[in-house]
Amino acid sequence: MSAHPELLPEHLNAEPPIFKGCTSSELIALAFLSLGAWVPLGFFVAWLFHALPMTLGLIGVGAVSTILIASTVLQRLKRNRPEGYYQLAVRVWLHDRGLRRAPIVRRSGLWDLGRAHEPLPFRD
Repeated sequence: MSAHPELLPEHLNAEPPIFKGCTSSELIALAFLSLGAWVPLGFFVAWLFHALPMTLGLIGVGAVSTILIASTVLQRLKRNRPEGYYQLAVRVWLHDRGLRRAPIVRRSGLWDLGRAHEPLPFRD
């Protein structure tokens, strides 16, 4: 019995994409980030116009539109890249700025064991 190639799973150990190529954990992160940005901004705009009921609508529309735009940007970033590429790129970027250590070796040049280089004795 042969399995149809279109029915075989492509990525067994990967989280499946749910919306615009984003996984559920990426969408949750986008939601928290967008709400973290739009809640204070919504209250500020509502305070400016003295209209508190406007806050919920502004927060909702702003958060949804931010998630739509950010998921499109992430979809373009992830195109034709191996899995976990952009997460590694962000960690390397943070490492370059001294904010976090990278999970890979970022040193180039000669490697040394830290011992003196003495010639080995010959055996007869």
